[in-house]
Amino acid sequence: MSLTGTPFLYTLIALSVVALALPLALWSRVRGPRALRTATRTLMLLFAQGTAVALVFTLVNNANNLYDNWADLLGTGDHVQQAADLGADGTGDIALTRLPAVRQTFRPATGPGMRAAGGVRVTQLKGRVSGVNAEVYVWLPPQYDEPAYRHHRFPVVELLPGYPGSAKAWFGSLHAHEQLEPLMRDGQVAPFILVAPRTNLLAGVDTGCANIPGTVDADTWLSIDVPMMVMDNFRAESAPRGWAVAGYSAGAHCAAKLAVAHPDRYRAAVSLSGYNDPIGERDSLAARTPALRAGNDPYLLLRGAPVPPRVSLYLSGQPHDGYEAAVALEQTAKAPTTVHVVYIPRSAGGHTMALWRPQVVPAFRWLTEVTGRGRVTAGPAAPPRSPSTAGATPAELASGTASRAGAVRRR
Repeated sequence: MSLTGTPFLYTLIALSVVALALPLALWSRVRGPRALRTATRTLMLLFAQGTAVALVFTLVNNANNLYDNWADLLGTGDHVQQAADLGADGTGDIALTRLPAVRQTFRPATGPGMRAAGGVRVTQLKGRVSGVNAEVYVWLPPQYDEPAYRHHRFPVVELLPGYPGSAKAWFGSLHAHEQLEPLMRDGQVAPFILVAPRTNLLAGVDTGCANIPGTVDADTWLSIDVPMMVMDNFRAESAPRGWAVAGYSAGAHCAAKLAVAHPDRYRAAVSLSGYNDPIGERDSLAARTPALRAGNDPYLLLRGAPVPPRVSLYLSGQPHDGYEAAVALEQTAKAPTTVHVVYIPRSAGGHTMALWRPQVVPAFRWLTEVTGRGRVTAGPAAPPRSPSTAGATPAELASGTASRAGAVRRR
């Protein structure tokens, strides 16, 4: 049974009911020697506790899209077929423009939220440059199949989860497509193609979206192989125009790093509760050596860039959870790099999906403007920095529509 499937969940619910009923029905009826009675009752208690823990874990996992399958949970999955040294630009000197287009086979994605708002589709992609073999989820905006748009090329946002995290998380937990579809129909948000590639590529570690010869070429997977597949199979704009990358937590770090490192591939990035130094995720492969840390720290990359990259960054965070890292990037950025920082107060909640879910719409309104896809017709395009959060709802606090009050800027 699938880890995230309905049959497994219903089985756990049934077992939990049985585990609760057994002690109530049999506790006083157990016969035999004292040792046997004690052992039997202990097993009933352990069975009840075990099923309860398994049920709670499954509910939490399904709500947050932490582990996509048994291999992810047990640490037996490996999606890296090869990890060649691809050089500083991550291409391995391959002439990307000469690679023939490859048509992918897509099927409807399964799982919570996957069929909403027109449905999400999935394909198994063999990265021709990175050597990664993993799934990629794609959602098309409502205009994509309309006759009036049959010659239109659409902007794209690549969506990255945290660690651990499933590629489905932006759809299944953050409900990004469900939130954005009506706004796209009304012209309030640009009709972006949403693309969610797998980022959990090796067992038990976070790749840090880094290229590490002999281990993984995650940067190339995300910034070359996945975009090439999208442009080969859909009416997507060519990179970097119209291309952006967004993430939360570890995915937020990756989003900022990819945009700063590759302004030839992305025009903008959204980072929700991110960090700069890869050591912010203790299991990150990019934190293993000083050289890797420096080469994958967006702050150091931005500060050391010979020419400031032409990218726009939307960075949100709470004190000691992304805000200081965002301010550091804002302070070191020079034109044409632009940085928009959104302060999220602690009263909005912690480092969870409930914090990031209401930030989806403000972030995409901002993306609509910075990618030049027209001005929104309703609602704030970017969260204002108001002097007080008094009277704000939790959703307003989390989305940034009620902003900081006397926050202290820290690096």
